[in-house]
Amino acid sequence: MPGVCPKCGLPLELCTCKTIEREAAKIKVYVTKRRFGKTVTIIEGIDTDSGKEITKKLKRKLACGGTFKNGNIELQGDHRVRVKELLESFGYDKEQIEVI
Repeated sequence: MPGVCPKCGLPLELCTCKTIEREAAKIKVYVTKRRFGKTVTIIEGIDTDSGKEITKKLKRKLACGGTFKNGNIELQGDHRVRVKELLESFGYDKEQIEVI
């Protein structure tokens, strides 16, 4: 049936599955070194539905390159502090985001 959520069975107008998933997610932000000593900021825990959209927003706000692959967002450079602020402005809670 169109207009019914496949997870909870409620009409799409009343469905809160995505909101609940977003609230339950734990997001890790950390930095690793890649080839030639380049630093890359990795963000784990973003759901795959909105991952590409959030990657695009982060790349635009941080003026850096990056990609969304294997369920992680990879941004060129060290952006740990700024990423936490931006994710909070996108609607994620402070308690959900862990910066390592």
